[in-house]
Amino acid sequence: MKIFIKYMVSLRCKMIVKEELKKLGLHFIVVDLGEIDIMEDISNEKREQLKIALLESGLELMDDKRAVLIEKIKNVIIELVHYSDEIPKVNYSDYISEKLNHDYTYLSNIFSEVKGITIQQFIIIHKIERVKELLLYDELNLTEISYKLQVYRLLNLNN
Repeated sequence: MKIFIKYMVSLRCKMIVKEELKKLGLHFIVVDLGEIDIMEDISNEKREQLKIALLESGLELMDDKRAVLIEKIKNVIIELVHYSDEIPKVNYSDYISEKLNHDYTYLSNIFSEVKGITIQQFIIIHKIERVKELLLYDELNLTEISYKLQVYRLLNLNN
């Protein structure tokens, strides 16, 4: 059974979710950003308990299909920008479309309608945050950061 969680954007969030699932005696197959796959069906009572426990950590269970899709888009981007060393061999629109098995125009329209910004703007915002993080921790020099995040492509996201 799949359960979708809003605001689950870091490895720490994954640890919190795993811990809460264990407390409730739920067995998970996968805990990914924004999504968990548990082995058993969850009762309404346990779902409510999980909802309350997650809210205390700033996380939310999601039921709305559009909200779930928006979170999936955000998580694909966050995973790519913040946690992956992979440089996509295709443009971002194709990458997101392939990952989510939806037409990019459809994804883009829903994202813009709900979030009030475009997917491209969301990518730029997260790349800027990642650059600031790498500069703050002095892990890489500017050339390495530029290559890693393809900063030179920020304004040309279709390449």
